[in-house]
Amino acid sequence: MTVVEVSRASKTKARPVGSSIIEALQNAVAYAKGETSKGRAHRILVPPQVNVRRVRRKLGLSQNDFAEQFGISPATLRNWEQGRRQPDGPARVLLTIIDREPAAVQRVLASR
Repeated sequence: MTVVEVSRASKTKARPVGSSIIEALQNAVAYAKGETSKGRAHRILVPPQVNVRRVRRKLGLSQNDFAEQFGISPATLRNWEQGRRQPDGPARVLLTIIDREPAAVQRVLASR
């Protein structure tokens, strides 16, 4: 399972935008150097595999409808379902979100 770490700067009082951007950048540099007191790390677990066919069938969509609705090439979807290719990390994340929260993804993509 791939693990990605994301840092978030600590909350501060309202002040000019420029100084908060500078502080955030300083915190990011400190975090990158190993100083963890300036931010928090969140672990995101990326599943090693996603059963794409199961996700699509769970939604009751044809391959073409699923591909169109979620911005995936129909050929890519077929390759995933037939095991010729495996989704890469970002695609596995998207497919996992589609599997768990399809309405949220549909709502976000409908507003584009």
